[in-house]
Amino acid sequence: MEEINKLDVIVERTGVNYKKAVNALKAADGDVLEAVLAIDNDQESRQGKKEEQNRFNQQQKQQKQFKNEFQVRGEEVITKVKELIKKGNVTRINIKKDGRTVLNIPVTAGVIGVVLAPYLAALGAIAAVATKYKIKVERSK
Repeated sequence: MEEINKLDVIVERTGVNYKKAVNALKAADGDVLEAVLAIDNDQESRQGKKEEQNRFNQQQKQQKQFKNEFQVRGEEVITKVKELIKKGNVTRINIKKDGRTVLNIPVTAGVIGVVLAPYLAALGAIAAVATKYKIKVERSK
């Protein structure tokens, strides 16, 4: 009965299943504290690897995208946006004036003119004032 109590303690303290608790207890020659420490070390190691993998994946994702910025005058905005969309490979178009975002358009591979029409109409109204705009384009490689 002592063995089952040891397993219960290990399972309760670490959250592992009984199979892992049995293996850890055997590896620790019946020492509950050593078994718990071994499981904790294994869990920390796995968590560290998982965090490292997440950081790596995030870096890969960031490297797959790059950004371009263009400065255009009011009436040129629509022409430039249409040109960028035709070129393809664009994931997002962000139009700024004086550092403030005026329009932020997510663009996907399957975008059709009907979907973009409201954006372009709004853009036309905004562009009526002949001032400088910055167009920031995010592309995937």
